[in-house]
Amino acid sequence: MPSSDRHARAVHAAIEGFGGTLAVARALAAGGRHIDLSGLDREAAALCAAVMALEQEAARALRPALEALLRQLDGLNTELAQG
Repeated sequence: MPSSDRHARAVHAAIEGFGGTLAVARALAAGGRHIDLSGLDREAAALCAAVMALEQEAARALRPALEALLRQLDGLNTELAQG
């Protein structure tokens, strides 16, 4: 397997992992817990850098996963605004 394929798969796994992190953050926010967003901010920045390092076709293939992540971020934002 070419290293570019491995990198794209690793980025996809990171997107899924970040989605799990956001789900936990949202549950904590729903429970009235304080969330340190700086960690999420750093993780999102690293994820964006990883996507930008991919070849255009590989990055484009991740668009659905990234759009799902954006919806999760919007949900967290809504939860925090209501808190």
